[in-house]
Amino acid sequence: MADVRSKLSTSRLVTLVGAGGVGKTRLAARIATEVRRAYPGGVWFVELSTAETCDLLPQSVADALRIQEDPARPAMESVVEYLRDRRALLILDNCEHRLHDCSVLLQELLACAPELQVIVTSRQALGIAGEQTLSVLPLPLPDPDRPGLPTENLAQVDAIRLFAERAAAVVPGFAVTDGNRDAVVRICRRLDGIPLVIELAAVRLRALSVGQLLERLDDRFRLLTAGSSAASKRHQTLRALIDWSYELCTGPERLLWGRASVFAGSLDLEAAEAVCPGDGIAREEVIDLVIGLVEKSVLLREEHPRGVRYRLLDTIQEYGAESLAASGDHERLALRHRDYYAGMAAAARERLFSGAQLELLTRLRLEHANLRAALRFSLDHPDGAETCLRMAIDLLYHWKTSNHVREGRRWLDEALAQVTEPSGTRARALAGNGWLAIFQGEKADALAMLMESRSLAERLGLDEVLADVVLYSGMIAMDDRDPESAKKLYHEALAGHRAAGNDRGVALTLNRLCLAYSEEGESERAVAAAEESLSICAAHGEGWHRAYALMALAVEMWRRGEVTRATSLAQDSLRFTGAMDDWLGIRVALEVLAWAAARDRDCGRAARLLGAVCNVRRTPGMPLSGFGHLAEFHDECTARIRTAIGPSGLARAASEGAWLPLEEILSYALGERELASEPAVRPSPLTRRETEIAELVARGLSNKEIAATLVIAQRTAEGHIEHIMGKLSVHSRAQIAVWAEEQRASHGPEPPAGTNQPGH
Repeated sequence: MADVRSKLSTSRLVTLVGAGGVGKTRLAARIATEVRRAYPGGVWFVELSTAETCDLLPQSVADALRIQEDPARPAMESVVEYLRDRRALLILDNCEHRLHDCSVLLQELLACAPELQVIVTSRQALGIAGEQTLSVLPLPLPDPDRPGLPTENLAQVDAIRLFAERAAAVVPGFAVTDGNRDAVVRICRRLDGIPLVIELAAVRLRALSVGQLLERLDDRFRLLTAGSSAASKRHQTLRALIDWSYELCTGPERLLWGRASVFAGSLDLEAAEAVCPGDGIAREEVIDLVIGLVEKSVLLREEHPRGVRYRLLDTIQEYGAESLAASGDHERLALRHRDYYAGMAAAARERLFSGAQLELLTRLRLEHANLRAALRFSLDHPDGAETCLRMAIDLLYHWKTSNHVREGRRWLDEALAQVTEPSGTRARALAGNGWLAIFQGEKADALAMLMESRSLAERLGLDEVLADVVLYSGMIAMDDRDPESAKKLYHEALAGHRAAGNDRGVALTLNRLCLAYSEEGESERAVAAAEESLSICAAHGEGWHRAYALMALAVEMWRRGEVTRATSLAQDSLRFTGAMDDWLGIRVALEVLAWAAARDRDCGRAARLLGAVCNVRRTPGMPLSGFGHLAEFHDECTARIRTAIGPSGLARAASEGAWLPLEEILSYALGERELASEPAVRPSPLTRRETEIAELVARGLSNKEIAATLVIAQRTAEGHIEHIMGKLSVHSRAQIAVWAEEQRASHGPEPPAGTNQPGH
């Protein structure tokens, strides 16, 4: 509402753009109520969905303005005459089905009535001069990265709150409780936070439990058919709502809508051009069709660091999928989608040890949902398990660096269960799956898979796979505190990778060999191994293995007492692993920086860094498996700090680090900011009254209840909440509640064990 009012202050035409059911009409109606006093000429709401021909548009406006009809005079003339000298606000609702005619009408009205302002709701912009657009997005949903949000705060998240209010209207006494919260969250996520769809779903609670509703959402087009009898026909069913958008599309746009439904999550233009052309769509047409679907709010445009991507809301995607299935084209499109992403995975593997690495891994992260869909299709498709297995192992570094190790193992396990014949693909998959199992700490599973992989590699003459198996076996020996055996295995692996000309394997083995030498006190050999790895990585422009070589070398420099160099190396490593969100790499680098700070007698900094390590450990990620031999240094560092500043000093400083968001953790660890002089509790940007209201929001009170509690007008309470959101840079009541909770927690000595930390 604030954004609309702001745009009205600088423009005479504001268009609210968004998908059907997202709340454009309700927003416009609420604005009409709020700003009525500013328009002495009146605020007029015009419903255009029944204006099926261009000549009916002016008549619809005239009817809304209550202009008496003059049979001898065109309705448009009467409208212009009425509005010519009035400061009025006209709201035209549902303009998308007569977009051109509405544009012509508004251009004439705005030209003839200089004091007139207009709000339009549409699924695409009008595209006329002076128009300002505002995208109306679905309601905010609970942050998946904050699963521990208290139930009372969760109930204030907009989508959840709407569901609960509508549910209570049909089931008196309904509320979000600890028992049903997970199901309610899943329902609202499944329905994309679209208000109309949430309301249609909540109505079904007259006959269903929350659990039953969740189970039946897969068949939503059959289920969600009960709307308000007072609503227009197209709002009474979900299918009617989406039919409305479908009918607005051209034939090729409908084809692209259906074909785009094979994508999961989002897609980019390159993917659309690769998968969707043919049989009615030329490749060169795809870009114009994408633009058309974006303009009609079928495809949502999203900005990403790598470029623009597009997304179908879940409900719209399912509609497209039904259309595609009805055309008999689903199998062909799904195969093209699978082949495209299998090709992407294979190409990424081939170029992984290169300067393109960061871009490739970032692309795979963006495409994770599509990769997952391609894997599932392959696994479920006759004779597709082999493709699934190849694809899953091609994505080995994606699973590792993007913190999807468990999912990667699941795909490999399922595909290996189907692809049982001896083959190079199976041998490679077993070795890679064993590597992932090591990082999960599941050494027994890892050893079993590595043993089978070694047998296959020896039988089939797969030297590179054999070298990987020996390398991973050395990692297990190192975790078992047997550095002597680990060194022997690493040397065998190194010889194998050198013979195969596999620089990736050489670099990875040298990194591990550096740690083993360091553990055995062979400092010069440790340094030489790390430096050779760094040289190989530099020759290829590679970053990930380089970061781990820097980390291994930092460990050795710390052992040698070269604290300054150890710090510099660990920070260099952290710059890459931090940019990659590689949680294991981040954690190990933070450990080394803490050890170095403690040895340099900066125990406050060391304690904060250890607190940050605990923060990272509580986020989704991997344990320190593969580097378990370093755990003793963590304990040694903790003891050193406790001796220097005492248990309370350690707890206080560690608490400060534990509460830092990841961005601040990285900035502090890299020496880009200093926290020592900052107060433990940061000053609040809110006034005393605003703080009081924030606390009431956190308790779940509505605006009306807040006004009654503080004996102020409800409008005053709403104004305070708008100011609070502005000062805190948040966009929902739930975020205010989270801020209030964190403010209370920041007065304690340290965060409670097991809680989710701010920023994650």
